[in-house]
Amino acid sequence: MNIESQQISYSNVDQPKVKKKRKIPVWLKGFVLPVLVIVLWQIVSGLGYVSDTVLPSPLLIVQSFISLVMSGELFEHLGISILRAFVGFLLGAGIGLSLGLIVGFSKHSEGYIDPTMQILRTIPNLAVTPLFILWFGFDELSKILLIAFASFFPIYVNTFNGIRSVDAKLFDVARVLEFSKRKQLTRLIFPASLSSILLGLRLSLGAAWLSLVVAELMGSSSGVGYLIMDARQFSQTEKVFVGIIIFGIVGKLTDSFVKLLEKRLLKWRNSFEGIN
Repeated sequence: MNIESQQISYSNVDQPKVKKKRKIPVWLKGFVLPVLVIVLWQIVSGLGYVSDTVLPSPLLIVQSFISLVMSGELFEHLGISILRAFVGFLLGAGIGLSLGLIVGFSKHSEGYIDPTMQILRTIPNLAVTPLFILWFGFDELSKILLIAFASFFPIYVNTFNGIRSVDAKLFDVARVLEFSKRKQLTRLIFPASLSSILLGLRLSLGAAWLSLVVAELMGSSSGVGYLIMDARQFSQTEKVFVGIIIFGIVGKLTDSFVKLLEKRLLKWRNSFEGIN
C-alpha cells in the first residue's frame, strides 16, 4: 500500500500544471474596434489632413459633448426623443404583437388580414412620411404614428412565424390533454414561439429608433434629430457627430436590454453560441 501511494504521489508531482488561459470579457472585446478607429481618427485629424468642418477630431467632439451636457441642452433633446420613440414603439409593437397572435393562431384571420399586412410591410417609411405630415402636420402625433408604423411589422411577422413554426405534434398532445384555446395559447404556443417574439421585439425597437431619426429630421423643433439639423445649418459638424453618436449609443443600449431579457427568459434553451 505504501509503494502504491508513493507511486501515485510521484505521478501527481511529475504531471505539468496546465495554466488556464484568461478569457477576455465579451463586453471588453466590443471596445477594441471603436478604440482603434478613434485613435487613427485623432491622428489623422491632428496632422491636419482633414478640415475640422468636414471631419472634426474626436477631442473636439468630446468638448462639444461636454458643452451640451453642461448647458442641459443635450438631456432636454434626448429626453424628448426617447419619449417619442417609447410611445410610438408601445403603440406599434403592442398592436403588432396582438395581431400577430390572432393571425398566427387563426387560419381564418390569416386569410382576411395577412395579405394586406404583407403589402403594407413592403412600403418604405420614407414613402409614407410625406402623407403622415400632410394628414397630421408636424406635431407629435405624426412622429409617433410614423414610429408606430415602423415598429409594427417586425414583431407582427416574427410573432406570426413563431406561432406557425410550433411543432404540430405538440397540438396533438394538447388535444389528448383536452387543453382549451386559452391553455393552448398560454402553455403551448406562447412559450414555444417566445424566441421569435423576442427577436421581433428587438427588431421593432431598432425600427422605432431608426424611424425616429427620419421623423425628427423631416421636421421638428426639438429632439436629437432637430439638434443635428440645427447644427448642420451652422456648419457645427462636431455637434452633428455628437447627435449621431448619441443615436448609436441609445440604440445599442436598447438592443442590449432586449438581449439580456432574451437570455433570462430563454435560459432553458440549449443552442449553439459559436466557437471560441
